[in-house]
Amino acid sequence: MSREVRRAAVGELGSALRDLVDAAVRTEVSLEDLAAATDGARQLAALLRAETRGLHDIAGVDDPETGERWYSPVYGPGNPVAPPMEASSTPDGRATGRVTLGKPHEGPPGLVHGGVVATLLDHVLARAVRAAGRGGLTATLTVTYRRPVHLGVPLLATAEVGTTEGRRTTATARIVAEDDPGSTLAEAEGLFVALRPERAADVFAPTGRDVGAWTSRS
Repeated sequence: MSREVRRAAVGELGSALRDLVDAAVRTEVSLEDLAAATDGARQLAALLRAETRGLHDIAGVDDPETGERWYSPVYGPGNPVAPPMEASSTPDGRATGRVTLGKPHEGPPGLVHGGVVATLLDHVLARAVRAAGRGGLTATLTVTYRRPVHLGVPLLATAEVGTTEGRRTTATARIVAEDDPGSTLAEAEGLFVALRPERAADVFAPTGRDVGAWTSRS
């Protein structure tokens, strides 16, 4: 089976499970229906656990060299907790992400959880850094929340690379509502530090794979 065929199947399951998660956090059905749903969920979990990978194993649908993770909690098509964000980038070190968040990512009533906002910003920052040909893990992330981020509103996150010094690269990002791009909802500054190849080999040793997306780049 080709990776693309399996990716399509994983994406279909992820979409169905996201519908299930949304239903689960919004339901007000009877106790009897809750019990029936619980039983069904446990049966589904047992079916999926019939063949699994280890905690540190990389999924066959992933590409660790480019950093694309099919089960990313931000954009992964196969991850039921991912919004998922539709992200893209350009070689000049810019990245964008579009997403609409619902009840599973709620913090204060009707608003997106602040930690989720930070996660979205962290992702577009990292994607911009990677697009510029720099590897790296987040060393610092400073988020400034300007306005409440509402559920159900199409959002646009943008990021661009700043300066690079050795293994350290900076980047900035902001989130706006797509229909009000002039009003910043939240913004962030990130510092990313690329791992030396020998350090990366140690950090990612449990995966048993060469992982290039987070190491030093020329």
